[in-house]
Amino acid sequence: MKQMSLSTTGFERKTKRTRKREFLDEMNLVVPWAELVGLIAPHAPARGAKGGRPPFAVETMLRIHFLQQWFNLSDPAMEEALYDTPMFREFARLDMGEDHLPDESTILRFRHLLEAHDLSLQILATVNATLTAKGLLLKQGTVVDATLIAAPSSTKNSTGTRDPEMHQTKKGNQWHHGMKAHIGSDADLGLVHSVTTTAANAHDITQAHALLHGQETDVFADSGYRGVEKREEIQTKHPGVNWHIAMMPGKRKAMDKSTPMGAILEQLEKIKASIRAKVEHPFRVIKRQFGYVKVKYRGLAKNTANLVTLFALSNLWMVRKRLLNMGAQG
Repeated sequence: MKQMSLSTTGFERKTKRTRKREFLDEMNLVVPWAELVGLIAPHAPARGAKGGRPPFAVETMLRIHFLQQWFNLSDPAMEEALYDTPMFREFARLDMGEDHLPDESTILRFRHLLEAHDLSLQILATVNATLTAKGLLLKQGTVVDATLIAAPSSTKNSTGTRDPEMHQTKKGNQWHHGMKAHIGSDADLGLVHSVTTTAANAHDITQAHALLHGQETDVFADSGYRGVEKREEIQTKHPGVNWHIAMMPGKRKAMDKSTPMGAILEQLEKIKASIRAKVEHPFRVIKRQFGYVKVKYRGLAKNTANLVTLFALSNLWMVRKRLLNMGAQG
């Protein structure tokens, strides 16, 4: 399909390269489009209904799906953005003069296609395989952690009820209603390799076994995971892992740091904290860079698929400069 630039719209005088365009140009270069399209194409409809329009290209729909994730857009908002924002149409490889653009139902069906075939997990695996091949995703160490994702607590909706798969939990002195995203990330760059979700009231430690890929020798976690090495599922599936759990804050505060042993333990805690900090990077990316602070859908399954895709894209975003430099050097 013919690609056109903004120069054909009548606004030939461009005085500034916006951050949004810079972002899209960078992501366009680092996303492994061919591999992802090859992953999805076997499941996509080959042709439209008899007498109907042919379906949009898989790559076009995938690009639109990623635009939704990067800019936190609903299906109706994504449809409107395609009409309102020439830059989005250009990124999606849609003809700038096209009078027929994907509507919200088409966008919804593509998302359901990804959900039905668990393709978000395969998208994450494909992205990580690309990063591993480039030496950016190491296997020796993993950091595990979880973050709360808010969900609507109001019952003023079509069903008159809260989402039954979301629950509330107390963190500090504040109550939160929603779900938890649990991740296992590379201890070197913080790239996510494993994702699970639970209701907000589930303890972090219950998901620890599912966040390890099996090749790590060391795992780092905060004090909420103390005792994890004694759990049956850990001893069964990951018996040889060395767990480095943070000391309880109260115990660390009471420790006499003036003694030689106290000074050594304090330095060890600082080293462990510096490694654990890597796991906060993907959380910051999806919440601050991509604007994902509340669930989009009802039920854990749909929100899990959404989160897995977000973490795949966060991996690419966090190492985009390295990938671009590799491309320039190649």
